[in-house]
Amino acid sequence: MIKANNPSLTTWVEVPQDSDFPIQNLPFGIFKTKYLDPGAGVAIGNHILDLVYLNNNGFFEELYLPEGIFNQPTLNDFIALGKIKTRAVRARISELLQTGNASLRDNKIAREMALVPMDEATMLLPVQIGDYTDFYSSEQHAYNVGCLFRDPENALLPNWKHIPVGYHGRSSSIVVSGTNIYRPKGQQKSPTTDIPVYGSSKLLDFELEMGFIVGQTTEMGDSVTTGDAEAHIFGVVMFNDWSARDIQGWEYVPLGPFLGKNFASHVSPWIVTLDAMEPFKVAGETQNPKVLPYLEFKGDKNYDIDLEVYISPKNEKATKVSHSNFKYMYWNMCQQLAHHTVNGCNVKVGDMMASGTISGPEPHQYGSMLELSWKGTKTVKLDSGAERKFIQDGDTVTIKGYGIKDGVRIGFGEVSGKVLPSK
Repeated sequence: MIKANNPSLTTWVEVPQDSDFPIQNLPFGIFKTKYLDPGAGVAIGNHILDLVYLNNNGFFEELYLPEGIFNQPTLNDFIALGKIKTRAVRARISELLQTGNASLRDNKIAREMALVPMDEATMLLPVQIGDYTDFYSSEQHAYNVGCLFRDPENALLPNWKHIPVGYHGRSSSIVVSGTNIYRPKGQQKSPTTDIPVYGSSKLLDFELEMGFIVGQTTEMGDSVTTGDAEAHIFGVVMFNDWSARDIQGWEYVPLGPFLGKNFASHVSPWIVTLDAMEPFKVAGETQNPKVLPYLEFKGDKNYDIDLEVYISPKNEKATKVSHSNFKYMYWNMCQQLAHHTVNGCNVKVGDMMASGTISGPEPHQYGSMLELSWKGTKTVKLDSGAERKFIQDGDTVTIKGYGIKDGVRIGFGEVSGKVLPSK
């Protein structure tokens, strides 16, 4: 067991019972306040532990960290120190926060300086994302989409169970939770017309996803094996890959997603380390037919993480419209990274790789409005009495994720974004 994951650990910091951020989590992020420039922090309960202050005042002295490693607007350089060093930092933070450790607890000035209330902070994009890849790795989602656009007999294309299908997205339009986005514009073509029209998307959709952050840079020509992949993954975030279904439907043949996808994606601000997710490992789906040797793996590589999606119309309460789980992944993260690099493609620290829409086997577990409304043939009823087939202007979509085991809840916070009318 990783010591920092011990479910019996307690902390002297007040942590609400239903918090996503107990002492067993300790996710990393970038924050700023009215008085503090952007820098690295760790979530604990309703507070942020200021790593800049701790490092400057000797609390990490025995770890021999580079000067200024936390006093930066992204976590890239910290992540690039490697798993041994970042794991040691998390372990040290765990020690400092444990109930029996007085070094920070009983130092009144240091305690007040190091613990920043979350409601006084603004969270920023945690990493500089050089490249972004989106996969298509939930079988139920792929099957549902295949049924909607083809037929059940040919729902999965011939390659789907042989390779983790993916495409390269646009990193420049990935924004942190809480950032408003604008309804995209583009070409759309109705099946009943001969030529396309231009205008604002009418079929705006969310996609329930999770994303992992690459933790090691590789060289061109090198490949990462499934056995080594976990050492190359720093941690995981919630991810909403917004989609304009009408724009996407007209453009995607023959080269796949483009303007229907690259206008906006949202990520949660806290990166939950792969170490903190260790207790939630479960076996994935049986892969049949047998995968090629470079995609084979040993052990449990899926994760039992509950995922929830909420829609909040303007000035109305949120309604939960989907409740899925990260375990519904046919292709796991290790296979995704191995496939991404098998051709010698190099990756860099901070690169983002998203899971693709995560849908479970039951209708309430579908991870997009495309599926929940079954391509607009059904309505999704909200608690206010309103109905939705796709996302409307003024709607806020919020995604939450958490796992519970041995009485410990490890959560990801949330990723949330409001849709504004087209510019």
